Amino acid sequence: MQHPDILKDPAAKAPWLVIHPLSQEDSAAVAALRSVIAPMKGRLEGIAGRGPFNDIMERVAVPESVIFEAATVGGVSGWWARPAQARKGAAILHVHGGWFNWGTARAFRNFAGHIASSAGADVFLPDYRLAPEHPFPAAVQDLEACYRGLVDLGTTRIALTGDSAGGNLALVLLSIASAPVSEDAVVPVGAVAFSPVTDLALTGESFETRAEEDPIFIKSQIAGLVRSYLGAADPKNPLASPLYADLRGLSPIRIHVGDDEVLPDDSRRYAERAVAAGVDAKLDVWMGMPHGFVADVGRFKAATQALNASGAFLSDRLERTSK
Repeated sequence: MQHPDILKDPAAKAPWLVIHPLSQEDSAAVAALRSVIAPMKGRLEGIAGRGPFNDIMERVAVPESVIFEAATVGGVSGWWARPAQARKGAAILHVHGGWFNWGTARAFRNFAGHIASSAGADVFLPDYRLAPEHPFPAAVQDLEACYRGLVDLGTTRIALTGDSAGGNLALVLLSIASAPVSEDAVVPVGAVAFSPVTDLALTGESFETRAEEDPIFIKSQIAGLVRSYLGAADPKNPLASPLYADLRGLSPIRIHVGDDEVLPDDSRRYAERAVAAGVDAKLDVWMGMPHGFVADVGRFKAATQALNASGAFLSDRLERTSK
């Protein structure tokens, strides 16, 4: 079912917003997926959700001609996903999702491998520290260290990608790394976020308007996971919620989000603010798609299309030496 709210929004006529209709092929695939996951909606909570979540991500289709290797960058352990043909001096830092509480670099290797393959670039996937054992800002600190580690390795062109909570962290890191302390500092050439959670105050209207359509998450479940990450921190701290950051001067950004999830407003409001700040930002909304659809390569045609578009953008940005 297509959601009319975003189509009625004035932003729907904006040149930075593209709405992709649900194909008949994907409609059948989504219906099949819903029937399988419906009993689990809102059930994954706390650290008990780690095992089931990682198991889901381990099942992402294995990308062709991608080599994986464990490594440590900037003191942060993780995995490299290296495609057969990768440009030298360039890398993508991918931040995995899991609502700040779940996920491992190993579990997300295949997804990162698809990004590497589509962009023609090596991807490093860090195992940043998770809540509740390591609450905010531990994850942000790890990603800063990892970014500096890539620079220390001689990487001169770095792009950032992230999914869900990883999209939040990638956009936070984009703001941090785009404020260079010297003229020769390496700033990110661009970023791609898949269904990012940009507002940890959870004020987006789509938490209510898309509550029934989202087959995976409910707001109370998300609120608990966010609390375990933030602790006593202000959810509107720009290091916690990129929506509230000063977005001026950022490199180009591309965002992909499904319409059948509770996060379209997090994506739309961030893109709106970025464009208003003069950033080259674009938002692709995929009608009928659930949260995390881009990882469902082989199941959804939309996943392949979103990955191909992201890969083309990343490849173009990594070819450049400056904004």
